[in-house]
Amino acid sequence: MTRSPVSPAVAALRDPRLIRARCAMVFAAAEAGETAHFALDLARMPDCAQRVLAELRRNYPDGAVPFHARWRHFAAGGVDRWGPLAQRLAERPSIARLRAAFDLAIVSVLLDAGAGPDWRYHERATGLVHARSEGLAVASLDMFAAGAFSADPHDPLRVDAARLETMSGPALAEAFQVGPGNALVGVEPRAALLRRLGAAIRAQPDLFGGEGRLGGLGDHLAATATGAGLPAAAILAALLAGLGPIWPPRVVLDGVALGDVGRHPAVRTGDATDGLVPFHKLSQWLAYSLIEPLVAHGVQVRDLDALTGLPEYRNGGLFLDAGVLVPRDADMLGRAHDATSELVVEWRALTVILLDLLAAAMRVELGLDAARLPLAKVLEGGSWAAGRRIARELRSDGRPPIAVISDGTVF
Repeated sequence: MTRSPVSPAVAALRDPRLIRARCAMVFAAAEAGETAHFALDLARMPDCAQRVLAELRRNYPDGAVPFHARWRHFAAGGVDRWGPLAQRLAERPSIARLRAAFDLAIVSVLLDAGAGPDWRYHERATGLVHARSEGLAVASLDMFAAGAFSADPHDPLRVDAARLETMSGPALAEAFQVGPGNALVGVEPRAALLRRLGAAIRAQPDLFGGEGRLGGLGDHLAATATGAGLPAAAILAALLAGLGPIWPPRVVLDGVALGDVGRHPAVRTGDATDGLVPFHKLSQWLAYSLIEPLVAHGVQVRDLDALTGLPEYRNGGLFLDAGVLVPRDADMLGRAHDATSELVVEWRALTVILLDLLAAAMRVELGLDAARLPLAKVLEGGSWAAGRRIARELRSDGRPPIAVISDGTVF
């Protein structure tokens, strides 16, 4: 069975060039004072850039900034958790190690759509307590190491469609230590996402292979690479095609659930995509996270900045807390907003363009070009860490400036 081709309109909304173009429409409206929720104060951008540069120098004093990828979270607390698993795979062929790395990275990122402020994960092996993204990373890695995603008891380090299709909310809640006083946002939606993922793997052997294994996507991408390498946008395209069927049907076009796509009145195109603003945040972060396994397999990944910055609450929160984004109604900060609301879509669209401007300012300051300081390193080096730090400076619990109501499949 192979996938049916999508319409040109759906294909366009999966192109990262359109993400930037649509976000730029919202940004232009903000510059003209025509947005309903946020104004721009670009005079604050130099101070914001200096804050991020200070974070980069603090976290990576030697200047060797890695990509913003799931692999950083697997080392939370300074513990190398992937290393022991890699040792268990060391005697296997390179393609087998690539599959296992894809298995772990993809399932872990898909489970990392925001934990909420109250959830914690107590890591039994180290005694450490983790929250938010780090906690979700460690919890999902522990599940992977224990064979929780494998249908083969003799080969635990894999993610199989057959196992994903049986994933239940209670099983996921138990693995993530959910209970009274330790609530995790969207447990059942996450389990449902994994079940849909299993069905998507099984239905698309042209992408995932006939074995019904998530990591088969690594084989597909490695085979797609040419002597000139593999464009980063090709990784995103494969992810959006392969994972498209798993997303809840928030916005549907031509019978296809579009995934992480919002609506904003500043986007006027007069066609079937009128008003639509694509983000694909989780898929783009996943694309960034798959670069390192591909490189380890010998695949050169190029054109990294074809992908965009990630419009989530740490990057977006940085610009709000640093005063680059100014709420038109200060009371909005005291209310929770749905992830699909116009306010949140506007916030995220402005964040995408502001991250490009931030990257440009940082490159000038450091004397680097986009090849040496791509967005993947700006995010890690780091706008994300700076967003977290300023949130902790301004609010004792470190919460983002805007509370977002999410079902666990967007943020």
